[in-house]
Amino acid sequence: MEPGGDGMEETSLPLELSRFQLSEEFGFLLPQPLTELPAAYAPWMEVAQALPQLIASRQLRSRVLQMPQLSTQQLGGHEELHLAHLVLSFITMGYLWQEGEEGTTKVLPRNLAVPFWEVSQALGLPPILSHADFVLANWRRRNPNGCCPCRNLDTIISLPGGESLRGFILVTFLVEKAAVPGIKAIIQAIHAILQLDEESLHKALQQLAEAIGDMSQALRRMHDHVDPVVFYAVIRIFLSGWKDNPAMPDGLIYEGVAEDPMRYSGGSAAQSSVLHAFDELLGIRHSQQSSAFLLRMRDYMPPAHRAFLEEIHRAPSLRQLLLRSGSPRLRAAFNRCVSALVDFRSYHITIVTKYITLAAAKARQAELGARAGTSLGKPPSALEAKGTGGSHIFVFLKSIRDSTREGMIPA
Repeated sequence: MEPGGDGMEETSLPLELSRFQLSEEFGFLLPQPLTELPAAYAPWMEVAQALPQLIASRQLRSRVLQMPQLSTQQLGGHEELHLAHLVLSFITMGYLWQEGEEGTTKVLPRNLAVPFWEVSQALGLPPILSHADFVLANWRRRNPNGCCPCRNLDTIISLPGGESLRGFILVTFLVEKAAVPGIKAIIQAIHAILQLDEESLHKALQQLAEAIGDMSQALRRMHDHVDPVVFYAVIRIFLSGWKDNPAMPDGLIYEGVAEDPMRYSGGSAAQSSVLHAFDELLGIRHSQQSSAFLLRMRDYMPPAHRAFLEEIHRAPSLRQLLLRSGSPRLRAAFNRCVSALVDFRSYHITIVTKYITLAAAKARQAELGARAGTSLGKPPSALEAKGTGGSHIFVFLKSIRDSTREGMIPA
């Protein structure tokens, strides 16, 4: 192996997880999310914990308007701020979408908008529900002494969608958890490149390929826990944002924060730092359009996680090293990682086909007749061909899958 060349001296070693608010056990997930805010914030918690019922009975907006204007000054520390952001983001999504796509509101009231903005500023996150809230900070153990299989896990805050919503959040949690050995393997790989240690690099690449395979296995559990029609007709609207969304073309005014409306993308799997990290290490290059969207999604990640991705980007290039290296064994291990990533992205397309395209057709049929008597209501249509983050979903997913495949190195 030869030295990695440019950029080697820029990577600050040791590259440690704790420097980037990453956990040895949980990776990008918040290790022990708080489930209670200080007593002063009881008015928020009471509304947040009753969201499914308040939305179903169309009472959430009036309840929000009755909430007192609370100062965020008594929130201390990272975990309290994350829980406050989770609570306020869920209330915001419920407030916006309580009446469906055709009953949106142009203004988020001051007593919600101002504290949400302040907490967002303190965390470096946008004032909207993102993957960092929905999944990373929204889990707890039912039995505090139990381990973490699905049966012992629950969400902290919920929205309409019942068991399917819980399943959607917790299966995504399990995908993030499965990625943890892969995140550690990235650090081992970068150290191995810097130390020109071929054996360590080979081992790290093996661990990375295995972790990506485990993520695909975790993603398969979506079928067991999430009903496609409930996901499409009930859950999905609450993940939608007010950028690139025909249902809210003008964005949202955060009263007391700014006079002009602001536009933010809804929650998206592209806001998970995991695949960004793998792409950075493997040197995967996506199309200009896909790259621009993925880069924009980094604005929805905690700043420390963004910094981790930038640090991997600055490290010596693994791809260049392997293109110069004469080691078929290392190239094969690298290609196994790329192949596992292609498989994961292909499987994600399968899931999206089932939960959006096929579910949209079923929801339309349901509306026409068979389920007209249920409370599903009119299925959302504004984002039928788009992801909740605003991308044209199949064009985007197929593009990043194909550009991942092009990342293979000739053996």
